[in-house]
Amino acid sequence: MSPRSGREEPKLSAEEREPGAEEHEPSVRVAGPHDVAALASLRSAWGGEASGEGVLHEAIEAWLVADGERRTTWLAEVDGTPVGMVSVFEYRRMPWPGRLDSRWGYVGNMFVREEWRRRGVGTALLGALFAAAEQRSYARLVLSPSEQGLALYREAGFARADGHEGELLLVRSAGTSAGGRGPGQRLD
Repeated sequence: MSPRSGREEPKLSAEEREPGAEEHEPSVRVAGPHDVAALASLRSAWGGEASGEGVLHEAIEAWLVADGERRTTWLAEVDGTPVGMVSVFEYRRMPWPGRLDSRWGYVGNMFVREEWRRRGVGTALLGALFAAAEQRSYARLVLSPSEQGLALYREAGFARADGHEGELLLVRSAGTSAGGRGPGQRLD
């Protein structure tokens, strides 16, 4: 996914890849405290800056600690090298009669290094996030994408939030399949 465009383009075929470029499958796992340097490196690459990583490292570490168990960040690696990340922040609703435990997630910080785009890294990151959302019984996932990221997220089952004016919000309701529409969702 491009930091400027926010879009993951279709996977490259073997013929489209640079000669000699091997296709390695990304492994995706939940990032832990020991991954702060990798996350800072990805965030620096996203912002196009290599300076100040020590300060950024400390800020990301504090951010992760402050959000605690409510934030989950996934790290994609290829041969042990960090190539992408995504996170979700969990919002918990006040209990209602008949709905004592209701939660939803806000998706953010989706980034894939430029040289690993169009190779399924973004799709793998979203797959890990969707599996966790299902396991946690989230009612929905919400995100605010860049215009360029719309195609990737719509392919993954997100749709424009009905009746929402202003900042673009996309929603993926529980039970939505990739490319499909969930209850009450429409694609504009």
